[in-house]
Amino acid sequence: MSAPIPPTDSLATGVGALPHLDPGVACETVLSIYPEIPYIPTLPKRGIRESIVFADSARLPGGAIREGRLTIDTARDIPAEMERIYLDFVEGNLDPYIPTKEFASAFIEMLGRDVSGCRILKCQVTGPVTFGMQVVDRDRRPLYYDEQYADVISKMIALRAAACESAMAGIRGVSRTLVVVNEPYFAALGSSVVPVDREMVRSGWHDIASSVRDGLGIHCCANTDWEFVLSLRPSLLSFDAYTMAGEFMLYGGAVAEYLEAGGVIGWGIVPAEYAVFTGVDREDLYTTYMDIRKRMCELVDPSLFDAGSLITPTCGIQFGTPEGAGEIMKTSAWLSRKVRGETGS
Repeated sequence: MSAPIPPTDSLATGVGALPHLDPGVACETVLSIYPEIPYIPTLPKRGIRESIVFADSARLPGGAIREGRLTIDTARDIPAEMERIYLDFVEGNLDPYIPTKEFASAFIEMLGRDVSGCRILKCQVTGPVTFGMQVVDRDRRPLYYDEQYADVISKMIALRAAACESAMAGIRGVSRTLVVVNEPYFAALGSSVVPVDREMVRSGWHDIASSVRDGLGIHCCANTDWEFVLSLRPSLLSFDAYTMAGEFMLYGGAVAEYLEAGGVIGWGIVPAEYAVFTGVDREDLYTTYMDIRKRMCELVDPSLFDAGSLITPTCGIQFGTPEGAGEIMKTSAWLSRKVRGETGS
């Protein structure tokens, strides 16, 4: 397993994006609502470079943004750029992959904060499968289907993840870090329409896991082959429990084994889409979560379940307003307090 993280004890945290334009306000909001397990948000409304895939694309060989799309400029010396990534990976050269304000304004903002008292500081990077499936070559074929590009992308993301970990470790008050790999395209595992090779996925994961020393997690907001994903042994597995808890718990035995090995589940129980969120009563969310807990505690000891659980929104809160995002985040924090009060976790 990737480095185990400290017990999360049914605490709350967030996932990925926020709709804020001001990185200072975004970071302050996170730190005030999630003081024990804060996260560094991404702010895609500030511009395309801060959105998923683009935010981690600065070192992509041949990468160019044209007409709002990330494409490959074949006029560049792509083999030389690929070779540079391989050399950086072998040498552990992280400097070119450190987040910058252009691609990660909230990350830069958080570097100047004091997070003393937090258990873990979390950030998120785009996973290599999602990255490689979203970017296409001049024939409109996903880069992930090019074995050379797929391998380079995995190593590029590994370097990015390690650079983020290193930068977070330098923030005042940080004792533990967690880098979460965002992989919605894991939904393609087992698909005959958009196939993704499991061994290629496993190889890319190992590239990242070999580069990140502290916690390393996976977030997937789509249904997938959860047994396979759990077999990668991330420190944290975060998913949309509001809509997919039933499908997830079909793999109850594998989930129990994962928890017993020290893994943590991020139960995304609060809808991140504001229109859905406003139609749900928070007491109903509590009931839903406690039903999940009851079912899982038939397989694992309740104290183990509580120690290895996090309560989160279903995904990043990318759309809507900062005020609406705050309501969603505060509801997850409220739910955590209520659960902890009832269970003694």
